[in-house]
Amino acid sequence: MRKTALSAINVVWFRDDLRLADHPALSAAMADTHVPTVAVFVLDEESEGIRPLGAGAKWWLHHSLVDLSKDLDALNVPLVLLKGPAAPLVTELVSKLCTLFGLPANGLSMHWNRRYGGGERSVDTEIKAALRELGCSVSSYSGTLLHEPWVVKTKEERHYKVFTPFYNALLALPLRPEFPAPERAQEQLELDGLRAGSSSDDLESWELLPKAPDWSAGLANAWTPGEGAAHERLALVLDEVAAGYLTGRDRPGSDETSRLSPALRWGHLSPVQVWEALGALAAANREAADGARAIMRQLAWRDFCWNQLYHQPHLHQQNLRPEFDGFDWSWPTTVLPVPGSAGAASGASVSGSGESEPGQAIIDELYTAWCRGESGFPLVDAGMRQLWQIGWMHNRVRMVVASLLVKNLGIHWRAGEAWFWDTLVDADAASNPANWQWVAGCGTDAAPYFRVFNPVLQAKKFDPHGRYQAQFAPTLSHEPVVDLKESRAAALAAYEHMKQSARSGEALL
Repeated sequence: MRKTALSAINVVWFRDDLRLADHPALSAAMADTHVPTVAVFVLDEESEGIRPLGAGAKWWLHHSLVDLSKDLDALNVPLVLLKGPAAPLVTELVSKLCTLFGLPANGLSMHWNRRYGGGERSVDTEIKAALRELGCSVSSYSGTLLHEPWVVKTKEERHYKVFTPFYNALLALPLRPEFPAPERAQEQLELDGLRAGSSSDDLESWELLPKAPDWSAGLANAWTPGEGAAHERLALVLDEVAAGYLTGRDRPGSDETSRLSPALRWGHLSPVQVWEALGALAAANREAADGARAIMRQLAWRDFCWNQLYHQPHLHQQNLRPEFDGFDWSWPTTVLPVPGSAGAASGASVSGSGESEPGQAIIDELYTAWCRGESGFPLVDAGMRQLWQIGWMHNRVRMVVASLLVKNLGIHWRAGEAWFWDTLVDADAASNPANWQWVAGCGTDAAPYFRVFNPVLQAKKFDPHGRYQAQFAPTLSHEPVVDLKESRAAALAAYEHMKQSARSGEALL
């Protein structure tokens, strides 16, 4: 380990791609094992447009960074941790590396896999310009989606707003090549001088783990964050889950879904890795082919959600169908986080939050009962308690609990999306709001508003023996907080009123 001058250093900025294999930026940086590489991760919750992480995501991130640091160390790559606004921190890191190792700016190369959220893109553009002005080389790569948002387009060069034609177009496109994990670098740089100058943070100082109280025992029992565990789960999916996925994916009481969403959200697996593995399985195993292709379709849906976010950066704040701006949803007084508060995940206040409205106390009680799993509907309450216990919820149940909140309780989808954002370990900036808008009916390719999931009928159909309900909500004694028939009728009436109001507005124009 030397501290003498070098001719070149590569820096890899990790983001939501916490892995070694099939990491285009890391592979490019480490193509020449004689050039030392430094990795950096920045916890940026301060830059404009960046959405702060929820509690479940913070727990996962902490353990993922511990795992990543060990894996990088085996490659002779030190990991620098920085917390704060990324633009000044990354620029400062580059300058200090050049100073520490006597390196001219044009001897340092920065590599990262591209991000697609509006705030993240703005930060990356600013940093790229600043580093290039210093004389550094900056290269970005496609590493987090099957295809980048500007690639899958209609014949008119527009982005798709409906999933099925998007999916068909995606199938016709070739994937980028898959990259193996890089070889070990010849040497590892000693960064004590950098850390002594307070340029690197200690992970413990970030306080990502809950302490008072520590509610994470269920998460630790259910999950092992990191690349190694993700590959083990993928192997299980290929060997055991895929063959029965078409029917098993709707049964929440058994382990018959992929459960790969946290690994994809944090980039322990790339979607290309999963797609290629499932494609190979479908080609080789007739019994598993349909299930494998069904999971591949879910990967394409993930790309579709990111396409929506890329073209609609305020996806978690605004209805994609503007006529729903006039829908008479209720809003609870307190949401996690409170809209408009400092550090709010929603990023903006909601007009008409309604503390003075009649019946506000009832709205607050309904929302609290929903969050706590005390709605009186066993399938819903089991789902909400599963969410709290392990930071994850079965996808079928996600649709049911979301439908109950938005349509039967009449509460804005953003209040539910904010709760999921805070509690899910797989809280994804695109999929979470896009799926909520799908259920609420206000998305571009959404379920029709009149599709209301009946939690009683859903339980009879998909959890007929009550296995799921017994696992997560075995001693429920709450009365239903709402009459399903009456609330459905009220929701449909409100929907018709919204449509008529929208038509009246169009007529006036």
